[in-house]
Amino acid sequence: MRGVVRWLGIVLLVAGLGLLGWVGWQYLGTGISANHEMGKAENSLRNQWKTPGAVKPSTGKPFVLLRIPKFGADWEKPVVEGVDADDLARGIGHYPQTQLPGQPGNFAIAGHRVTHGSPFRKLLDLRKGDQVIVETADAVYTYELDGSPHDLTVKPTDTWVLDPVPGKPQQPATKSIITLTTCQDLFHSPDRSVAFGQLVKVSKKS
Repeated sequence: MRGVVRWLGIVLLVAGLGLLGWVGWQYLGTGISANHEMGKAENSLRNQWKTPGAVKPSTGKPFVLLRIPKFGADWEKPVVEGVDADDLARGIGHYPQTQLPGQPGNFAIAGHRVTHGSPFRKLLDLRKGDQVIVETADAVYTYELDGSPHDLTVKPTDTWVLDPVPGKPQQPATKSIITLTTCQDLFHSPDRSVAFGQLVKVSKKS
């Protein structure tokens, strides 16, 4: 009987260590790996921009850079095309069915608050008037938030937030907006925190 108890104890210990290792990898290991890959993607994207027309949205590939001044002067992340798990492991993701920066309509993006570099870890700290800057190969677009993502939570089925004019699917878009989405809770949650912003400035790159 003692042998069985000892054997069960060993099995539980090994299982516990395995679980701790998996959690550690999810919250630390994926962050180190993702931040390394995002840094490489930023450098690669800037090099590609030196060749006109070289960068077009392609699933899983970075095509624009995102800056949020409130997160610090050095905060800059690549935005990749797509929001599947593999895409979001590479950076912030662009919902493919939404518009591109500066176009009439909704440039909608998503990012993790935990794991895979946690690019949107502090997203709920943003407030009305905070800026979100999107840099493309030929221009820099500055958006100002209408409100805080802390104040708007939606269900995964609430796809109206991705409409060209959010909540008004039949209305043609005349303005360029940005939509930021992330998990409502730091841990696994199907709900999403959302913020909208309006394009306030366009600076063409020489």
